[in-house]
Amino acid sequence: MLSQTVEYALRAMSHLASLRGRSSTCEVIAGATRVPPGYLAKVLRDLVSARLVNSFRGPGGGFVLARDAATISVLDIVNAVDPIHRIECCPLDNPLHVSLCPLHRCLDDALAQIEATFRKTTLGTVVESSGAAGACQSLFQHPEASDASHPARKPPHAP
Repeated sequence: MLSQTVEYALRAMSHLASLRGRSSTCEVIAGATRVPPGYLAKVLRDLVSARLVNSFRGPGGGFVLARDAATISVLDIVNAVDPIHRIECCPLDNPLHVSLCPLHRCLDDALAQIEATFRKTTLGTVVESSGAAGACQSLFQHPEASDASHPARKPPHAP
């Protein structure tokens, strides 16, 4: 139901949130989240455009969350890369349908529930519950922390 782009964005944002303010390169994020680097670069551009992620060039550069994970909803992330499209009119363009038919009302109601759940679920909540993540635990492991040639770093101008 959700696109691959949304899945990749959620993985990348979860990984960045787990870094707690440290920056990471596209290559490191791609490796940790198992997302193709080229595809991830496009996703990260969308997240930067949506002001959910900041990017920094040069030595010590990379990507970092633009604000605290507790203030970023899953819906914010979804809307940044591939928004949920609600059903507002008859998809069949039937002029007799002035309101949604029972089938499309049911589908739209389901989409509304998904939006509501995503709106109230924050990235911070996702990261805090990472202890129960099972196979997804790899999103919260930091390969750069064990590799001295790529130490985790604060973004330039970070306090």
